[in-house]
Amino acid sequence: MDRLTQIEVFVKTAELGSLSRAAEVLGMSNAAASRHLAALEERLSARLIERNTRRLWLTEAGQEFLQRSSAVLNELTDAEEAINARTLSPTGLLRVTSSLSFALIYLAPMLPAFRALYPKLNVHIAAANRYPDFIEAGIDVAIRTRLHEPDTNIIVRRLGRMRRVLAASPAYLERCGMPKEPADLTRHDMLVYNLAADPFSLRLTKGDIERIVRISGALDSNDGQIIREAALHGLGILIQPLYIVQGDIEAGTLVPVLLDWDLPMLTMNIAYQNRVQLPAKIRVFTDFLVNYVRKNSSSQIWAG
Repeated sequence: MDRLTQIEVFVKTAELGSLSRAAEVLGMSNAAASRHLAALEERLSARLIERNTRRLWLTEAGQEFLQRSSAVLNELTDAEEAINARTLSPTGLLRVTSSLSFALIYLAPMLPAFRALYPKLNVHIAAANRYPDFIEAGIDVAIRTRLHEPDTNIIVRRLGRMRRVLAASPAYLERCGMPKEPADLTRHDMLVYNLAADPFSLRLTKGDIERIVRISGALDSNDGQIIREAALHGLGILIQPLYIVQGDIEAGTLVPVLLDWDLPMLTMNIAYQNRVQLPAKIRVFTDFLVNYVRKNSSSQIWAG
């Protein structure tokens, strides 16, 4: 067991470029990770990693050992996951990342039923609107709104296409008026999600007619929940996926505007690393999530 742990510490340190980050991912102290690495180098009678206060790098022996030991660990993991998949009893920790809004509206509510089915599988949710590196962040599953992954080792499974909406509070619309045409938006206070592609340019369509409107933001933010709260308090008109504000619209606290015009839809995907044997924990989680979203979403929110 000590020999396997030593190899795991070395491989993870080489992958992450940091002994402390490797220790965090493996759930051990920095001191314990350092002892494992030192014991491995002593057992092999070879220096595998050189490091100074700023960075670390592999020696020639370390590069050769990384190639061989990574293959061994991958084979062992695949063997374990194959048996795990057969028994349908995934265990351990599943690390998931998504936006805060998606985590609040879908992930957190579904977890009680998911954990009831798989009580030995613990879930860690990292709410983030940026897209972290899978290996560096130790991520198993990512919920993302982009069509393609730059890394060819990432598998993308489409969750669905979601509608976006313009909406504002009744108090704001009473104070500033209801926009009747896309061009009217240039005279309104807009609440903008600043991580969108070209966030200050809106493309709206009605049949074959297309309008592109440049807007300015009374508020721009990297989180949809901040934008939603600002809209509820009358700060302006938001542009958000419908799933984030559907409850507010049904309650009358937000009112959709320019309903006869359509915004481009967002594609929501589930992404995970490509493996010879898909880990059982990823398979059962993604299947459960797809079914949960389909059963617990209004047909107005998702299309196709």
